This record gives sequence, C-alpha cells and structure tokens, in this order.
Amino acid sequence: MTTYLTEAAKLIRSLLPPTAEPPGDDESLFLGYAVLMRAKGTRTTASDVHDAWTAWMLSRGSDHRSLVPFEKLSGEVQALDAAYVHAIHAAAERCAGDARRG
Repeated sequence: MTTYLTEAAKLIRSLLPPTAEPPGDDESLFLGYAVLMRAKGTRTTASDVHDAWTAWMLSRGSDHRSLVPFEKLSGEVQALDAAYVHAIHAAAERCAGDARRG
C-alpha cells in the first residue's frame, strides 16, 4: 500500500549516497526514518537515526553490539548514521518546498 509515509521512506532512500549500505529487508526501518522526517524534519539528529535503527533491530529480535545509546558508540560507528541524517534533512527540505508550492 502506498501512503504518505511510504512515499517519504522512498524519497529518503533515494537521497542516500551510493556509499550508504542500508540493511536488507528494511522497509519498516525507512518508515521509521519517514516518521522522523515528519516529526523533526531538519532537526533530526544522528542520535534520532540510531534510536530508530535500534527500535527496528529490536523488533526483528536482533542482538547486535550497537544496541546501546548513541553516545556509547565509537566515533566510527556514529559516523555511519550521517548519510541517513543528511537524506532525512534533504527529504524534509524537499517536502517543505513542495508544500509551499501547493
């Protein structure tokens, strides 16, 4: 089913750089990112992205070493969220522009 959230999720995915490596079977993860985009827009942080990823991983029953607060991750692991933050910000800006144009 296509909804405003699935469309936002597709937009966010499309704005990721080629170097980003989203996990497979990740539709619900990107729906979480779409909620962040609508709720926080360009105020979305890397910590927010990590929280959404953590919730998604927990819903899958995963036991991953990165299921800790963002602040406890190494700088290298924290940096992995930057591409998603930028994509969410870009999608929010695009959607805001579309809304202004009517």
